[in-house]
Amino acid sequence: MNAKIKIFSGNAHHALAKNICEHLGIEPGRALVSSFPNGETFVQIQENVRGADVFLVQSIASPVNHHLMELLVMIDAARRASANRITAVIPFYAYARQDRKDRPRVPITSKLVANLLVASGVNRILTMDLHAQQIVGFFDIPVDHLYASPVFFEYLKQSHPQASWAVFSPDLGGVKRAIAYADFLECSVGMIAKRRKSAYEVEVLNIIGEAKNKHVILVDDVSDTGTTLMAATQLLKQAGAKRIIAMVTHPVTRQDALDKIAQSGLDEFITTDTLPVQSQNLGKFSFTVLSISKLFAEAIIRIHTNQSINELFPSKTLTRFQ
Repeated sequence: MNAKIKIFSGNAHHALAKNICEHLGIEPGRALVSSFPNGETFVQIQENVRGADVFLVQSIASPVNHHLMELLVMIDAARRASANRITAVIPFYAYARQDRKDRPRVPITSKLVANLLVASGVNRILTMDLHAQQIVGFFDIPVDHLYASPVFFEYLKQSHPQASWAVFSPDLGGVKRAIAYADFLECSVGMIAKRRKSAYEVEVLNIIGEAKNKHVILVDDVSDTGTTLMAATQLLKQAGAKRIIAMVTHPVTRQDALDKIAQSGLDEFITTDTLPVQSQNLGKFSFTVLSISKLFAEAIIRIHTNQSINELFPSKTLTRFQ
């Protein structure tokens, strides 16, 4: 591989950056990313990056604002060190759900974050399963948008080869994602009609689709509180679903949310390591974490060598997602 490729990690998810580097057969770059006593972020890149193709791996994980600031300062440090190209590798893009003005006098924070990243000097963004496709258009630089679906499909093929599936979206916004999964699995698709009363309260109205005697997959991009998954699972159980699996790209990390999901009757929660979380057995259901490091490593190689990213995904899947 070209020696000019350099990969550095912020403090949000060192394990993911290390796994990506292992797939690429290179050592992680040396960088000091720390804070002053007053909380200010300090970054020093501790090796030569002049003329290098630099990739900065940083999920915008909790504490969100701290890790976002780390990424911005890392970008500025790499730019001032004369890196040839800087790609921000953001497996989880925070603020993605604040992507539109849905109430009076509220911001579009997702666009603001895009502006901050571009202003910091980044040349390219590599991310995964954005909450809304329109966020790609918030950037005035190239954005490579990956999907976790190939990782999920491989797991299903190995662990549930004979299941009779039905794919459901837990809300209207995720219907395209559900259709893409259903097309690949060649099964039926449905959705849950819901009304969100607050960040912690959801009212489920109805099921659209057939769940009786089916192995149901609930697909979503992110779950923070577990409220939507809990409500959807309970309704699907009442409708006669045999088994319910949740496939969520960006995982639940709060213990109270996991406890809530466990009480809903969900059989398995499958997620990825876009955020730092460990597989665990919670008694009432299994919590499985699949690694997306290989997919990101392949995308980084393709960016570095100017190859197509879309070739990583089936054309039918891409059409449905877009």
